[in-house]
Amino acid sequence: MSHAAAILAGPVYGGYQYAYPHKTAYRPLTRPVPLREVWAEEPKTGLFLYVHIPFCPMRCGFCNLFTLTRGEGRVGPYLDALRLQAETVADQLGTLQVARMAIGGGTPTFLDPSDLDRLFYDLRTTFAASPTLIPTSVETAPGTTTPDRLAVLRAHGVERVSIGVESFRGDETRAMGRPQSRDAVEAALRAIRDARIPVLNIDLIYGAAGQTPARFLDSVEAALAWEPEELFLYPLYVRPLTGLGRRDGAVEGDGAWDVRRLAIYRAARDRLRAAGYAQVSMRMFRRGPEATWGPAYDCARDGMVGLGAGARSYTAALHYSTPYAVGQAGIAEIVADYVARDAVRHGRADYGARLDDEDRRRRFVLMHLLQSAGLSLLAYAGRFGTALLDDLPELASLVEAGLATLDGGTLTLTEAGLERSDAIGPRLQAAGTRERMRAFALR
Repeated sequence: MSHAAAILAGPVYGGYQYAYPHKTAYRPLTRPVPLREVWAEEPKTGLFLYVHIPFCPMRCGFCNLFTLTRGEGRVGPYLDALRLQAETVADQLGTLQVARMAIGGGTPTFLDPSDLDRLFYDLRTTFAASPTLIPTSVETAPGTTTPDRLAVLRAHGVERVSIGVESFRGDETRAMGRPQSRDAVEAALRAIRDARIPVLNIDLIYGAAGQTPARFLDSVEAALAWEPEELFLYPLYVRPLTGLGRRDGAVEGDGAWDVRRLAIYRAARDRLRAAGYAQVSMRMFRRGPEATWGPAYDCARDGMVGLGAGARSYTAALHYSTPYAVGQAGIAEIVADYVARDAVRHGRADYGARLDDEDRRRRFVLMHLLQSAGLSLLAYAGRFGTALLDDLPELASLVEAGLATLDGGTLTLTEAGLERSDAIGPRLQAAGTRERMRAFALR
């Protein structure tokens, strides 16, 4: 069976390939490596700075993110540790320029306004990273999207706020383990618009128990009423150690669930296109041009510096972070260890994954192919000095099966291919990386 035939025969929703390799492929490094050594040969003029705030008011039933629901009394010590890490990392890396910044979680707006203000101050004085100078995104949730917090974001020049609405229907949010009122959601969206944040992104999740295309379109229409600049459509996954994972019901790989999710996705995709949104990837839809201000940044070429427990950093050869966990006890242990670290430990990488030549090639392919703009064969050859289809001949079968086109030197997923991104991505992982991920013991 060809590569494409296996994709067509298997589940549509195999797994979300948002990063490669996933942190389940990370392991303790043979020896801790000073960050000065890790970054010695890396370009540092266009870095992505990611800051992780691992606190939330509640744990949603579908969530497997690195976050704690018991943040009371932890925020101050955590921000102290983050400041120390930022000072240490900036010193280790030396001269650098941040081109993009994102603050995620967790829920960054779990922080009260004074703590948010402190966070931006610390990032500006350690990394010279200010939202007034670089495009910056902050994640939020309905219950913490308050005018006083948004005033801080606006005062610091934050360009983009991404809010996890998931659904405007109470029956669906309850089914997903995310109880929230429609009034609270609408109030949060009004507050964002009143704060005049330039870019509003709304996240929606499809595939909840009992959901139909018509019901999901109710949420799509409610989101469109706010004229968001961006919309993300996320398929629901049921993962181990989550609230939904402990319930009876839909199981990943179930054929009927695949069919239902795909039907919902297609209906929402078509509605967003009709509303004037361009599809950027399987999940992302954008109205209007992408922001191009600030220093140049290429996610497939430039590195990332992660600050905070759970944040990943990457260079071409090494991806590293704190250890990974999903359960609350495991996350709490990792956060406590992070807060207790001294400058010596913050100044080295001790847990991660080294990327060999095959991993680097596959990562480059995944970062481009799963985007609607496609993968340039010339860019690939310029990066690696070899021909794409010589290195990954299985990609030719995508064209033969109608999942991709090869036109003008660009390999681009078709509509049928783009909607199978969660099947194509996992199959492009290197065998060794996939095996490490499979062998990882979740906690």
